[in-house]
Amino acid sequence: MNEHQQTLWEFMQQQSDKLLVQTMQHIGLTFISLFIAVLIGLPLGIYITRKKQLSGLVLGIAGVLQTIPSIALLGFMIPLLGIGAKPAIVALLLYALLPIIRNTYTGITGVDATVKEAAVAMGMNKWQVLFKVELPLAMPVILAGIRTATVINVGVATLASYIAAGGLGEFIFGGISLNNTNMILAGAIPAALLAVLFDFLLSLVQNLNFKKVKGAVKVAPVVLLVLSCLYFIPSAYGSKLTAGFTPEFMGRQDGNLGLISKYGLKIHTIVINDAVMYKAAQEKELDVISGYSTDGRLKAYDLLVLGDDKKIFPPYYAAPIVREDALRKFPELEQTLNKLSGLINDSVMTELNYRTDYLHQTPERVAKDFLEAKKLYKPDRGGNEGVVRIGSKIFGEQYILASMYTMLIKGYTNYNVATKTGLGGTKIVFDAMTNDQIDVYPEYTGTGLLAILQAAPQTVTRLQVSKDSTYNYVQREFKKRYKIKWLKPIGFNNAYALMMRQAQAKQLGVKTISDLKRYLDSK
Repeated sequence: MNEHQQTLWEFMQQQSDKLLVQTMQHIGLTFISLFIAVLIGLPLGIYITRKKQLSGLVLGIAGVLQTIPSIALLGFMIPLLGIGAKPAIVALLLYALLPIIRNTYTGITGVDATVKEAAVAMGMNKWQVLFKVELPLAMPVILAGIRTATVINVGVATLASYIAAGGLGEFIFGGISLNNTNMILAGAIPAALLAVLFDFLLSLVQNLNFKKVKGAVKVAPVVLLVLSCLYFIPSAYGSKLTAGFTPEFMGRQDGNLGLISKYGLKIHTIVINDAVMYKAAQEKELDVISGYSTDGRLKAYDLLVLGDDKKIFPPYYAAPIVREDALRKFPELEQTLNKLSGLINDSVMTELNYRTDYLHQTPERVAKDFLEAKKLYKPDRGGNEGVVRIGSKIFGEQYILASMYTMLIKGYTNYNVATKTGLGGTKIVFDAMTNDQIDVYPEYTGTGLLAILQAAPQTVTRLQVSKDSTYNYVQREFKKRYKIKWLKPIGFNNAYALMMRQAQAKQLGVKTISDLKRYLDSK
């Protein structure tokens, strides 16, 4: 239970090198995108003050861009720009455009017409009016827009880690996945401090008088460029291959920590969200990824699972976990959920995942087809004897299982169901259960052992030799600590796995993780 013994300050000291790198990346991403957004937004704002008929259209488009959810926008960028800094910078600059264009337009149109007329009467041409009258008078409003854009960018830049662009989001999402509060705070606190600091500094610039502002405007591009360059300082690394690991995998003993300690694997690693990881491997943006052994995209993208010859991945048998008070409240629930017990082996789950991940069938359809094939499907009874709340994490397999449980409960009992699916990583869904927000969700014995119970390394080594010993241990500890019961295992083992493209692995002669280490050491 290291997290509870270790204070936040100790964690941040221990991770200080990584924290410094991520902070520099975060500042760099924020200001590269801001610099480009100012270069585009300022002239565009000036232009629509001259062509007022276009102002509604331009501001409307900028407004629509800002309403697109950040993760969706980052996802759209990947097919166009790949993964890493480029899509993150483009997404961030699109978010920064609206406040810059709007405030430039508002600031200039707000300049008193009589002042402009006086300037023209003094013999100034239109450029002189713009640079000597309009922009200086509009500058506090324009700077307010840049200030808003900066704060937005600092916040949205935390999502850049989803597409392997680095930044403080790596700690935040890693902590959410790993049930590690120190890790979340180690990313969230510096991100919040950066937003406050930059907002404060820009408020000082905004309040300068006109003569000083003129000097500041000349210095500002240089400052922005220097801050932008911070992104590129930490990126040197000499490995031939690049690995993309999820935030959760990076911080787990049955993940990157184990690869380093048990295999001595030294590979250039970038952090990436699992929703885009497989695509990045297929597009040859990544050579090695941390996947899941039953993922449908294994088949779809022709990926090879590398043999885990030193056994760092424990068994990950899936089973429903249920609050004990829910089992008392709904006496038929346990028997109903156990109808799936032993029915889904690894290859069946891989096939079901393939249908959602690659063929884009809905989890409900996949679930219903499976239950019908097993003669388990019954129509909804329209029960009204209480509501069972089902949760799930945010990947296809969990949606499929949640759909199956929903259909079984509605078909075999008089209970109704409320689903709360897509609850993010382990921490979010497990906290929802311990806080009485959900009654049941599918979990994995390895995750229970390592991420939730945070068992000591010697305990893990002792248990991971057999699936039954792991299951028995988590079942006993969950009951004791949380009053949560593990029901019967569903039958499949969705373990972590290292994967490569089949063709590349064959070309390099890599079949196991030890082979991969030998290849990297030989280069």
